[in-house]
Amino acid sequence: MRQKSYAQEESILYLIPTPIGNMEDITLRAVHLLEQVDFILCEDTRVTRELLNYLHIKKRLIHCDDHNEEQVKQMVVERLKDKAIIGLVTDRGTPIISDPGYRVSRYVIESGFPVVSLPGATAFVPALTMSGLSPAPFLFYGFLNSKKGKREQELTTLKNYPCTLIFYESPHRIEDTLHSLLEILGDRKVALCREISKKYEEVIRGTITEVLTVVSDLKGEMVLVIDGNHEQEDFSMLSILEHVNLYIEDGFTEKEAIKKVALERDLPKSVVYREYHIQK
Repeated sequence: MRQKSYAQEESILYLIPTPIGNMEDITLRAVHLLEQVDFILCEDTRVTRELLNYLHIKKRLIHCDDHNEEQVKQMVVERLKDKAIIGLVTDRGTPIISDPGYRVSRYVIESGFPVVSLPGATAFVPALTMSGLSPAPFLFYGFLNSKKGKREQELTTLKNYPCTLIFYESPHRIEDTLHSLLEILGDRKVALCREISKKYEEVIRGTITEVLTVVSDLKGEMVLVIDGNHEQEDFSMLSILEHVNLYIEDGFTEKEAIKKVALERDLPKSVVYREYHIQK
């Protein structure tokens, strides 16, 4: 399905980024659309009302978060059938990026209506660009699992990635997460960025061990930017069986391990699969 975002001026769902801290970060286009839409879906009506009051905009607000998206999406499509223009915002930042909105937007797309996402505020981009770490390639992961075992499983699958890794984290979990990073990834370079665009914005750069010494009393929303794995491992002395099992022991499924080995050895997956099961 091809979408021409500017081909029509009705029956559109707009994903509108809102400031993550500094109110002046909102774009002129976002303000214009907040004035134009028929109503606004929002994560918390109180937070969005505060923004609209700042902008001197009066608009109907409809609560929409992870708990009621399934119900709201039906109403949204019915209104789009009536040629409504609808805005969707979250409390702070770009909708869907570690925030609600995905289920509604997916249903709207599946129903044949356009979804237009505006560029604008999001926390991980400024964190990456002021981290001092390599900006490309990078992998934005969002929030790690709050449970230690599952979190460390996730990190195990990421530990060999050469790209810069980006995570969101809350202040009450930051120490636990840093300890998991240290245990699984090693003492890599890291930039901890907190309160981005706000009065107490701060960036703490150093190794994970160094950052751990200062985080116990930190507050505010946090973004962790972690250096990638730049150690080039030589797998040439391993058999395909040993190579695949190496990743399976790290927590990968057999299918995932075979895919990684095929990529690293520049072989078709079918060849690695066959050799693995012959040797097995």
